Amino acid sequence: METLLEQEEGQLDRVDSLPDADLASTSSGLSFVLTTEDSRSTTSSGDISTSSGEIPVIPVDEAAVPRLVGPIPSIEDLTATPTARLKCVGRNNKGVSWGLTSVIGRRREMEDAVAVKPGFMSRTCDHVGGCMAPGSRTSAEISPLHFFGVYDGHGGSQVAKFCAERMHEVIAEEWDRETIDECEWQRRWEVAFSSGFKRADDEVMTEASAPEMVGSTAVVVVLSGCQIITSNCGDSRAVLCRGTETIPLTVDQKPDRQDELMRIEGEGGKVINWNGARVFGVLAMSRAIGDRYLRPWIIPVPEITFMTRTDEDECLILASDGLWDVMTNEEVGEVARRLLRRRRRSLMVEEVSPAQVVADNLTEIAYGRNSSDNISIIVVDLKAKKKRQLRQQTRE
Repeated sequence: METLLEQEEGQLDRVDSLPDADLASTSSGLSFVLTTEDSRSTTSSGDISTSSGEIPVIPVDEAAVPRLVGPIPSIEDLTATPTARLKCVGRNNKGVSWGLTSVIGRRREMEDAVAVKPGFMSRTCDHVGGCMAPGSRTSAEISPLHFFGVYDGHGGSQVAKFCAERMHEVIAEEWDRETIDECEWQRRWEVAFSSGFKRADDEVMTEASAPEMVGSTAVVVVLSGCQIITSNCGDSRAVLCRGTETIPLTVDQKPDRQDELMRIEGEGGKVINWNGARVFGVLAMSRAIGDRYLRPWIIPVPEITFMTRTDEDECLILASDGLWDVMTNEEVGEVARRLLRRRRRSLMVEEVSPAQVVADNLTEIAYGRNSSDNISIIVVDLKAKKKRQLRQQTRE
């Protein structure tokens, strides 16, 4: 007898051979209409919204691009200095495409929200920090940084919607406010994210008028030319597909995680097993934006990770627990790699990006596995489009 994963693999083979318009009703029998919207749209209407796109090239005034100053190196200098040939992995971060889905699923209310903000900041790779070729020509060129966020609300949708509309602005403002030395770039991002999440939490009470019992997870990724910077509050999750590996970029903040349990009990709180571990039997996560009535046990303090990009990187996947409750990291990574590589090999001119195909199919599989929650997924294709086009041209 075939395992469930083997059956779904067969479904993927069949789904991939169908026109993209048929993807919405294939693997699970779920029928809904897919609509393509602007990259800044969020999903608050109820049933489903999908969106895909490519990160636009951000025009930069030639006079504004800083140039390296110094004598022209000799041939001997170039051959003696291997770093002269190095380039930023992201090649100015211009070749990134993405796809997303956000569905109400089996819930009565849509409480998830998503955000994709291409070029939400523009800086040199040297200035941002973590450049793999410091001092090179590419490291001194102004290039865009991209922002991706998934917010899973509980008790209502107000906090998740507010985060989707405001979080990227707050993070950019906090990063600009910091004066930490550039050689401590990781510390600068940590402070910016920590301050930004706290500011968002404070503003929710005044600007969003959210009740004290409403909150939201927040998993966000800032993508620079050389770094993947992830900040997480709650049990939404981000993973990186690199080669044949699926690398977790976040660790779920659950009340029964040993360090979180000790923190909660140290503050006089209790973790009760009520349909899973919950803070005072109420909330199944230990950190979130909002949830003022559960302070100090529920806190808006993010955990931040840094991952250096490589040429082996396939894609990023950010999702709410509507996906992760029914699929493991490895299963999600396997599906993503198979579909991405298959679609990239295709010589057809596609209206739907490979990243969107992955997001659509992961949503279908999660629903088919009886996910009981809203399902929101962002897939970021990290392979440059220029390389994909070059491979296709060589086959023609």
